[in-house]
Amino acid sequence: MIIKGLQKTSLIDYPPYTVSVIFTAGCNFRCPYCQNPDLVNNSPDLKQYSQEEIIDFLKSRKKWLDGICITGGEPLLYPEIIEFIKKIKEISMKIKLDTNGSNPELLTDIIKNKLVDYIAMDIKGPLERYNELTKSNINTENIKKSIELIKNSNIDYEFRTTVTPDLAEQDIKKIGELLKGAKKFSIQQFRNTFKLLDENYKKEPYPEEKLKEFKKIIEDYIENVEVR
Repeated sequence: MIIKGLQKTSLIDYPPYTVSVIFTAGCNFRCPYCQNPDLVNNSPDLKQYSQEEIIDFLKSRKKWLDGICITGGEPLLYPEIIEFIKKIKEISMKIKLDTNGSNPELLTDIIKNKLVDYIAMDIKGPLERYNELTKSNINTENIKKSIELIKNSNIDYEFRTTVTPDLAEQDIKKIGELLKGAKKFSIQQFRNTFKLLDENYKKEPYPEEKLKEFKKIIEDYIENVEVR
């Protein structure tokens, strides 16, 4: 398991809790608008942390931290994440997991064994556009399986989509249909002020009013929708 980032304190990644955030390297998606290109490409310039370093750090901050957010990259590229999470559980910390949903088998183990307290799954767009939007060859049946696993679990969760100009109203509607009945959905604004995976991705974000229109579309399918 390659860990290439540690944010010692965050108040926004798992509200209302104070958490640390760790970033795993590598991803099986190549979304051009990704804001973590060095993580996706496992840049040698990033400091690497051992699991032991992270566990020791969490133990040292236990009085001030409620838990940890595990993000990436894509954390579920690593089967050994199961044992890592178990070690964190031993020190009685809450765990939030971010995933792209491409590994339902590993996600099944995590849910079945109640290893995390919260799951956030990114939805890139309608299933028929996944390969186009992620610039990758994705088995969308795995995406569907992960959605159903999360919806039917007893674990708190949210689905979320970074809304780039590549997504139109009909795409938002199809996302709503795909997630119908889900507990929570977050619309995330695309930002082009960061270094992106594709440096030639120069598109302008939608205005906030457009995101509010998308919110109304999604509310036909999901009760709790927010714009970030």
